[in-house]
Amino acid sequence: MFFYDPVFLCFMIPAIILGFIAQAGVKSKFTKYSQVRTMRGLTGAQAAREILDANGLYDVAIEESHGMLSDHYDPRGRVLRLSSEVGRQPSVAAVGVAAHEAGHALQHANGYMPLQIRSALVPAVQFGSNLAPLLIMGGIMLEFLFRLSTLGTAIAWLGVVGYGLAALFAFVTLPVELDASNRAKKLLYQYNIVDKRELDGVTSVLNAAAWTYVVAAIAALLQLAYWIMRLSARRD
Repeated sequence: MFFYDPVFLCFMIPAIILGFIAQAGVKSKFTKYSQVRTMRGLTGAQAAREILDANGLYDVAIEESHGMLSDHYDPRGRVLRLSSEVGRQPSVAAVGVAAHEAGHALQHANGYMPLQIRSALVPAVQFGSNLAPLLIMGGIMLEFLFRLSTLGTAIAWLGVVGYGLAALFAFVTLPVELDASNRAKKLLYQYNIVDKRELDGVTSVLNAAAWTYVVAAIAALLQLAYWIMRLSARRD
């Protein structure tokens, strides 16, 4: 019923619109610079391998993932997974995304603290995010149907804690992603994988991707703020 609440819509519609704009920006920049071939002609996978090996990360494997822009680094398996659009293509966009993911591998190897915090939060966030709406709705139902006001309120606020963890995770993710992009740009130029002109294209792609994380953090904060406001109002 809260999804028809005008206040809820006022909180979430801006975040949804910004999300669409950010995603469209990423796809636009990636498509544009996928058409620009790098001077050395390295594919994304080759560029990532060169960066990893130059930093002694010979044991980090590179595998192909399924789905467009499904690229990610798995710290548990020490595997860098690249989509076919990135791993197989010798474009400015491909090497930029691949180098960004290699940047996460370097963070892991160097014990980068924000990455460690984000990794530690993953189990709690997954658990909390799945349970949060159920706890809130369950708490409200206990209060209305069974008149268990104290218990219902406590359970609902546990759901808010779940949304709080999701918001914390989103904000911790920001420095992790920005640092990986900065590492990527520096190393691509340092190892002559791209020249200065191509580096401008890499920057455009990675900056567009960074906005998706900013928007995700804003959306998580707005959702948390809504539920805090909503449950606080119920006590008055």
